[in-house]
Amino acid sequence: MTLSSSFTGSSRPGVPPLDVRLLRNGIAESRHRVHAVVCDQRGRVLLRAGDPQQLSFIRSALKPFQATTFVASGAADRGDCGERGLAIACASHAGTAAHAREAFRLLWGADLEADRLQCPVPPGASSALEHNCSGKHAAFLATCRQMHWPVESYLHHDHPLQQEVVKRVAELLGLPAAELVQARDDCGAPTLQLQLAQMALLFAHLAAGQHPDLERLSRAMLAYPELVAGDGRFDTALMRLGHGQVLSKGGAEGIQCLSRVGEGMGVAIKVEDGASRAKHAVALHVLEQLGWLTPMTLEELGQAFLSPGQHLKLDVRGELRFD
Repeated sequence: MTLSSSFTGSSRPGVPPLDVRLLRNGIAESRHRVHAVVCDQRGRVLLRAGDPQQLSFIRSALKPFQATTFVASGAADRGDCGERGLAIACASHAGTAAHAREAFRLLWGADLEADRLQCPVPPGASSALEHNCSGKHAAFLATCRQMHWPVESYLHHDHPLQQEVVKRVAELLGLPAAELVQARDDCGAPTLQLQLAQMALLFAHLAAGQHPDLERLSRAMLAYPELVAGDGRFDTALMRLGHGQVLSKGGAEGIQCLSRVGEGMGVAIKVEDGASRAKHAVALHVLEQLGWLTPMTLEELGQAFLSPGQHLKLDVRGELRFD
């Protein structure tokens, strides 16, 4: 797959990926190669390090866009879920009792039982409500109930719900839905293979304030960041400390996406080896370069996420360059 005509910017060589080193007492022990790109709402690649056409599955960073069906169908309003319910629909949460309760409320509002959830029961847990994707699945089911779609097959790629998700993502990207490649995520739901610049474009749309459904979801995520991930987790910490200005949503295998509220700019990051520690380090590096957070906020986040152990520190080398 090549970039859609909605994307502009060269794919010239010579912009190397970022280099993340794990230092033990100041001595390099491990290294990660990381691609990062900044796009605007028109699909223009503004800044990059590495390859903006790098393909990867967007994984859980897709959740806010999957949740648009929950809002657009009227299921969220019918269930009176409020912003807390919208936040849990976008979440990759920690499976606490508070998270499970919010997911259950989505089901309760749609008159559905928890045994309808088809996400796995985590090891050591007693219910699928404790799975980190339970909010997404509960929103899926509530949407199916609202639209009178089958609930038993809601995860099938040809189900009307999943087709609607793909259609909405394709419209935001400005390309035919048939071009999007799907695969099963770990929770059983479809995810999409996208170029890094396409992920950044989605997040440029997410917090721009020009799409009502996305605006409701981004506002909810920023209002209740503790529901989107959990205490001590990167997305929650960044949105709490970012004074409502930066939206953050990560995915497995080294995916991290960011957007600046009201500016129509999105960031997408992919760590080649999938390491989460490297994507967090690069996210802070990029945020510093963009000037989206204050030095004090960056220092506080750095203390939490750049020192993974007593004698360890993450160091990022390289810069995003104008394309």
